[in-house]
Amino acid sequence: MESTGSQPTLSQAEAFARIRLLRSPNIGPVSYRQLLARFGTAAAALDALPDLASRGRGPYRPANAESIEREVAAVRRAGARYLFHDQPDYPALLAELDSAPPILTCRGRLALASEPCVALVGARNASAAAVKLARDFAAALAEAGFTVVSGLARGIDGAAHEGAFPQTIGVIASGIDIAYPPQHTDLQERIASDGLLIAEQPPSTEPRGRHFPSRNRIIAGLASGTLVVEAAPQSGSLITARLAGEAGREVMAIPGSPLDPRASGCNHLIREGAVLVQTPDEVVELLQSFTGAPRSTFRVSDGAEDFDYTELARLDWGEARADLSRDIASLLTNAPIAVDELIRQSGATPAEVHMALLELELAGDLERQPGGEVRLAR
Repeated sequence: MESTGSQPTLSQAEAFARIRLLRSPNIGPVSYRQLLARFGTAAAALDALPDLASRGRGPYRPANAESIEREVAAVRRAGARYLFHDQPDYPALLAELDSAPPILTCRGRLALASEPCVALVGARNASAAAVKLARDFAAALAEAGFTVVSGLARGIDGAAHEGAFPQTIGVIASGIDIAYPPQHTDLQERIASDGLLIAEQPPSTEPRGRHFPSRNRIIAGLASGTLVVEAAPQSGSLITARLAGEAGREVMAIPGSPLDPRASGCNHLIREGAVLVQTPDEVVELLQSFTGAPRSTFRVSDGAEDFDYTELARLDWGEARADLSRDIASLLTNAPIAVDELIRQSGATPAEVHMALLELELAGDLERQPGGEVRLAR
């Protein structure tokens, strides 16, 4: 396993333990970071998992070490490398997300992710005019010094990559060694060779429906702004725009004819507060002057509670833990609720509530939702 020298304090053993920790049942980006903050190392966190998940319906078993060895070998065979969330070359804008992937696999020029980025997304069944528009916008944005980020889907995504090539990042919903869709196999390989290809899922993972919203949050998180070229209602592009808005990034859309259903998504975004743009220069102007306060008002971040996970390391999690976990569980329903509201209603400290939620998640009783909300597991 390659540490790349960017963080020499991360030993091979700890890097392996981190991968194993993230692949263990019921552990996501938030719980992963909380466990590292609580126990200091992934190795120590792995040792603590069975006790923390003891309220679950059966014995807790972390990910099998042999399966992680196979994964590491597959990453090497693919010519990829691991990138951990606290390494210096981890993309700074992506790291700002509470749900930022703790571990990525990537191929290509990682420096592209540290340059000014703009996400360009849209419909898979896009019109010919929109495909040309996306290609032209991407080319102009790359010429202006931006890295264009998209999801390698058919239609607008593919046109964005082609227009910006090689100044482009492809974020895929599969493992780093799986090409999807098949018709973009050559494009994906070109991006991996001359641009940057990023995957969150383990190698050999085929894309599933639940993987695409996760991929979309990475696309939105890498960029200071997201531009939607053409999108129908309920499309994945609108999910990317929503995630960008919730992250406090700029959301832009190109308007279209009200007679074309493929334009209704963009028109809706503009009506809800996205910035209407008609030329690449307008996108450049918006993003070059972006200071963290977007001009768009679409899904502006609500300023969810900012909890310092290092508080978990100082928590005296004693005999009262079971009672508190039950109290917190009694406040939960199938409807998402903000963690800071649970803190207010429970009367416990933020560290105690976060630790109780961590135990409930490991036991399989809790699901985390976007925007720092939680709910009972279905």
